[in-house]
Amino acid sequence: MSAELEARVLRKVTLRIVPFVMLLYFIAFIDRVNIGFAALTMNKDLGFSPTVFGFGAGIFFLGYFLFEVPSNLVLDKVGARIWIARVMITWGLISGAMAFVQGSASFYTLRFLLGAAEAGFFPGIILYLSYWFPARQRAAVTAIFMAAAPLSTVLGSPVSGALLELHGVLGLSGWQWMFIIEAIPAVILGVVVLFYMTDRPEKAKWLSDEERHWLVTTMNTEVAGKAATASHSIWRGLADLRVLALALVYFGTSAGLYTLGIWTPQIIKEFGLSSLQVGFLNALPGAVAIVAMVVWARHSDRTDERTWHVVGACMLASLGLVMAGFAGTVLSVLLTLALVNIGISSSKPPLWSMPTLFLSGSAAAAGIATINSIGNLGGFVGPAMIGWIKDMTGSFQGGLFFVAALLVLSAVLTLVLARSQRAPAAVVDPIPQR
Repeated sequence: MSAELEARVLRKVTLRIVPFVMLLYFIAFIDRVNIGFAALTMNKDLGFSPTVFGFGAGIFFLGYFLFEVPSNLVLDKVGARIWIARVMITWGLISGAMAFVQGSASFYTLRFLLGAAEAGFFPGIILYLSYWFPARQRAAVTAIFMAAAPLSTVLGSPVSGALLELHGVLGLSGWQWMFIIEAIPAVILGVVVLFYMTDRPEKAKWLSDEERHWLVTTMNTEVAGKAATASHSIWRGLADLRVLALALVYFGTSAGLYTLGIWTPQIIKEFGLSSLQVGFLNALPGAVAIVAMVVWARHSDRTDERTWHVVGACMLASLGLVMAGFAGTVLSVLLTLALVNIGISSSKPPLWSMPTLFLSGSAAAAGIATINSIGNLGGFVGPAMIGWIKDMTGSFQGGLFFVAALLVLSAVLTLVLARSQRAPAAVVDPIPQR
């Protein structure tokens, strides 16, 4: 009966929560990286050099960095429902305002504000999932949630490419229409969150009394079971060396992720294709990554192994970036970018299954936000360096090699952590092997 009850509860929770948070992240990721498609025509209209564009695209993550931890702490106090709604409505309004950028100053300002507005969304959802799913299921659930990122590339790229074709309608450029139209869903869904999202299992009226009691008891037992080794205070979560180490590992993966999101359309565009063609071709590598990351995360859960699942994925992404630097045809670029997509996407679910195994409560909120905020600075460094190197050399090759090196460092650091942390609360392989 217990096994049947567990299966029933987790099925209900999964169907209620996971598709919805996937949809939210889908919209978030589109609004975060559609700047890469806007650049196909916006850069020429506004006279932006690769350096200006790379810095402006990346400055999003400085705003993200500064406001991430405070935002996640507020979420832990007021609840996910109210705070996620606030985040989505404000980022939707700012994203739409990107249509009215006039020069580099307004470009930098709005991208910074967009990062500040969105701060707390991703780590907030990671924390939220830890309220609802036992640790043994968390990597697979996180993978399904995070599949929204490559899925947004698959579905969003053709849409963004098509919207660029609206150039001249009502006197606006295609990139302006793209920002306005793609911002609307964030505002609408922000309102929906207020009525749909449930903060904690205790408040889940859509579960029966028996189901709710089982879930609350299970999650409370898990928290109590790690009480002896878990950090609970905010400052412990911020200062824990394992948190800082994971942030550095995440730095390299973020540099790779946003190199793809922000620069790939321009890399493909160099082969003389239209914006619409770029949109469809940019969707292909992400489609492969969706399947790969879910399979990889399930294997990580099934084998109770984290270290090599992170290391192997990072090395695959690094290899793909190096190969992309030498690619000379559209087909070879797409094949190498598929490797990068698979590696980057597959590295993240095993990595994100770790923090809540040694952090609880406010410490988990602070720790997850710290990992995400520091790690996402890679989203500033990677794109900005690619733009600067492109200006210096006239080629994307050096920038791709730079990001590939960051991913190698992530892999090496993961191995170092695995060998140095042998206690039960180890960072990289915290779940005992069966």
